[in-house]
Amino acid sequence: MALSFFDDPAMLAPPRAVRLHFDDGAYVLRSPEPLKPYARCIGEWLEQWAKQTPDALFLAEREASGEWRKLSYAQVRRTVGAIAQSLLGLHLPPGRPVVVLSDNGIDHALLMLAAMHVGRPVCTVSSAYCRLTKDYTKIQGILNTLGPALVYASDQSVYGAAIASAALGVVTVFSRGADDHPGALSFESLTRTAESPAVMAAFEAIQPDDHAKYLLTSGSTGHPKVVINTHRMLCANQQMMRQVWRFLEHEKPVVLDWLPWSHTFGGNHNFNLVLRNGGALWIDEGRPAPGLVEKSVKNLLEVKPTLYFNVPRGFDMLLPFLEKDESLAREFFARLRMVFYAGAALAQSSWERLEAVARKVREEPVWFTTSWGSTETSPAITSAHWKLARAGCIGAPLPGMELKFIPNGEKLEMRVRGVSVFPGYRNAPALTTQAFDEEGYYRIGDAGFLVDDDRPERGVVFNGRVAEDFKLSSGTWVSVGTLRLKVVSALAPLVQDAVVTGHDRGEVGVLLFASPAAASLGSAELAERTRAALLALRSEGGGSSQTPARALWLAEPPNADAGEITDKGYINQGAVLRRRAAEVEALYAATPDSRVIRA
Repeated sequence: MALSFFDDPAMLAPPRAVRLHFDDGAYVLRSPEPLKPYARCIGEWLEQWAKQTPDALFLAEREASGEWRKLSYAQVRRTVGAIAQSLLGLHLPPGRPVVVLSDNGIDHALLMLAAMHVGRPVCTVSSAYCRLTKDYTKIQGILNTLGPALVYASDQSVYGAAIASAALGVVTVFSRGADDHPGALSFESLTRTAESPAVMAAFEAIQPDDHAKYLLTSGSTGHPKVVINTHRMLCANQQMMRQVWRFLEHEKPVVLDWLPWSHTFGGNHNFNLVLRNGGALWIDEGRPAPGLVEKSVKNLLEVKPTLYFNVPRGFDMLLPFLEKDESLAREFFARLRMVFYAGAALAQSSWERLEAVARKVREEPVWFTTSWGSTETSPAITSAHWKLARAGCIGAPLPGMELKFIPNGEKLEMRVRGVSVFPGYRNAPALTTQAFDEEGYYRIGDAGFLVDDDRPERGVVFNGRVAEDFKLSSGTWVSVGTLRLKVVSALAPLVQDAVVTGHDRGEVGVLLFASPAAASLGSAELAERTRAALLALRSEGGGSSQTPARALWLAEPPNADAGEITDKGYINQGAVLRRRAAEVEALYAATPDSRVIRA
């Protein structure tokens, strides 16, 4: 009898973990499987597939005409060689990055690959700093911090003013509108240069610890930290994933993805996964937002990916389409090997809804899985490379990674050490020193605990950010990450997300962001549904720390430009609490506010 996908060791590595205890209550969790050899640099993957599968599709994006622009591995390698030669010919100052200010796109990918092919680091900056505001203070600060050798943007009419405001005096390149920006080059002009032996000479000189990318940490300030990503980090991390996702040796991934390359999930985890394994990446111009998620739905019907990655908010916005249209659901799940969520914890209610839709349209169970990591870990630290029973588990450490658990207040703080952990923040030695403990473990700031103390191979449960948690005036700790998920599940499908309040106050409260489903309800019915959910949570027990006593629905959706929601689609609890201080005060006002719903 044939083994199922989940039981076949040729498809998924069996879950294994070793635990080492210390006298102070701390312990280390690691994989017993050694990390196998990995590529020297990112460009080795492109060289490999351009030779082995030259005609296979690598990149595709939707053009304004509605048709797909497609490039094979051979076409990408040929164009990368031409752009790389142009970059060498520009004699850019050494040690300074190529900076990209645009959303995902083929030109963006070609420039990124070309720069890395000749040892020039790349930094993709979130387009929101230019597209969603006319206040360019933040982008000016970022550009001056990065000190670019060259700046690229897709469209001069969108990004030109922001670039000009920084007065950088460096080479500027646009795919569209270069003639309207004094001194700018057209992207197309970079592709016309014939490649010389100098490109491969520069390629061969790249060392594993050379800088490949700079990524900016998420945050609401104008001066985020610049994280160094080396070729070694990125290549080793993909090898770790290949060793536990063994099916990639037999099945080339087909991925439709919107996740921005300015963040490690889309830019390192997903882009590099496709390139490392010779797959096809279809760039999704949709987003988990009203008016844009419909584009993703259309693309899913056309592409039928084998692997699908998203953040919890993305799945929550996709679910209504899948639930009301069985033919769409059938097409979506037709070729799917895996549904992967990351960037934030998935509510159990969303998990159950996804499973219910999948059961309707296919016999074989869909693999719902996740991973955990950060920009500083390139990104994956853990992987749930087995069948999970429910949301919450973030997997076990990948080969080559060590995860240390240290008692911290009411939680176990997690710290990480391994070959794919970053060497430090660029030009910030003090911040780098603060990021690591005396044993060289990176202080990631998250908390977790084992699913089963007696069976560490069953993985780790994510337990929120250490710094997000707070105490009530009674001295009781509130676990924000855990409570947020309970509230979202209790109010599904009415709530998009929840922000937990109550620091130094007598009761826990919640600020609620409405989903489209809530718009169909009248205010009285919404209030009654909310009150019933709060009472249901109280009936479950857990005490005051896990029972919100009051709630307030927010009229304004989360504002990405204000740092309330990141490009990855999750809520920044601290930014919302700071920006919505008036609503927090209304939630706890001595004179009851009519908007506040009490349990």
